[in-house]
Amino acid sequence: MGVIGVQLVVTMVMASVLQKVIPHYSLARWLLCNGSLYWYQHPTEDELRTLAGKQQLKGKGKKDRKYNGHIENKPLTIPKDIDLHLETKSVTEVDALALHYFPEYQWLVDFTVAATVVYLITEAYYSLMVPSQEMNISIVWCMLVLAFAIKVLFSLTTHYFKVQDGGERSLCVTFGFFFFVKAMAILIVTENYLEFGLETGFANFSESAVQFLENQGLETKGPVSQLTFKFLLAVLCSFIGAFLTFPGLRLAQMHLDALNQTTEKLTQFLLHINFLAPLLMVLLWVKPITKDYILNPPLGKESVPLMTEDSFNSLRLWIIILLCALRLALMRHHMQAYLNLAQKCVDQMKKEAGRISTVELQKMVARVFYYLCVIALQYMAPLVMLLHLTLLLKTLGNHTWGFYEDSLDVGHGSHSLVSELPCPDEKTKATVSQITMALGGLKNIFTPLLFRGLLSFLTWWIAACLFSINLFGLFYHQYLIVA
Repeated sequence: MGVIGVQLVVTMVMASVLQKVIPHYSLARWLLCNGSLYWYQHPTEDELRTLAGKQQLKGKGKKDRKYNGHIENKPLTIPKDIDLHLETKSVTEVDALALHYFPEYQWLVDFTVAATVVYLITEAYYSLMVPSQEMNISIVWCMLVLAFAIKVLFSLTTHYFKVQDGGERSLCVTFGFFFFVKAMAILIVTENYLEFGLETGFANFSESAVQFLENQGLETKGPVSQLTFKFLLAVLCSFIGAFLTFPGLRLAQMHLDALNQTTEKLTQFLLHINFLAPLLMVLLWVKPITKDYILNPPLGKESVPLMTEDSFNSLRLWIIILLCALRLALMRHHMQAYLNLAQKCVDQMKKEAGRISTVELQKMVARVFYYLCVIALQYMAPLVMLLHLTLLLKTLGNHTWGFYEDSLDVGHGSHSLVSELPCPDEKTKATVSQITMALGGLKNIFTPLLFRGLLSFLTWWIAACLFSINLFGLFYHQYLIVA
């Protein structure tokens, strides 16, 4: 059985697991419903009536009165400084199934797990068999994960655009334009400072494309100019930044709340590392700060490199994966910090004067738990994108996982898209040969040099967007709201 056959078997087995096993054993459900998270139940109207006391109630239930010939329904109100203590309950699967966006959350997390398992199995098989002329099907799984994550973020962003009275739409548009300008500024920085290899990869892509078109009898200067390429990339970056706006702002608020609610020093230290993780990822591609000091450290007159360039590229991949694993491990602390907003809102209400309707109070408490899966998606989607962009960068960029291995030749792809299969029919063999040559030409156009530059930049850009928005969210929640 060839490599394609093994990969197809792994794909079919994983598809069966997604269909048969995941509905019963789901990591997505376990992350929310493992008994460690608890949510606050909203009080009933009878409980609020008892707490407030009958003499403080304005009306019994709903009181109807005529106003200018119309019947006005006056809701039941209670004092805001009422002595209210919310009851807690562990998050169960029955509770989670009724939440908004729960199917999308479960599908994204479980499909990501399946895609990661397929990737690990494929990587193990490739390291043992070392095939040279087969397509790596795990690339398709990783790209599907990225597509699902972007689709989810797009769906969540469209909901903010539908809000008429709030400023969510303006905030998304503002951050979108901000990140467009930022991307244009970043793309003109030379490779001496930000080491993506984007210009080298694009030059290789243009040369290969021109050569391919000339072989087909077409005269051209190239498929697209470098300015157009960078402009389109900046537009893509602006959309990514707009999609990550509210996930970044929400993470900043959860980070502050989790720090305030945690007393263990180790947990607080890990929370700080998790918050600074995007900054650490950003610095990995800043050449004067990281690569120059590691490859050529200033040790007097002699220069003793600590590792090779290939080893540094492998180290960069491992650091990103470890930081993603840390963020996943701290998910429970952030989700509980979000759920505690219900009690935090009630405590804040008690400090205010006046009255509040029972319905409004119940909505204020219930709304927090109702949007738990939305917050979980905003937490998981950027993590998933960073993880699988890193996996694609390793595979398509021909990097290695080891620190003492030489990476494969990046001038040409390591795997062709189709294998040479025996064809008994001469006509069929000729057709297969033509398809093989065409796909081989595409393989020579989309080289690992291009993928290294493009995927490195996108990975760096997502981390840069997250850190920028996290900083703004930290300033907003800690200073502007207090002021």
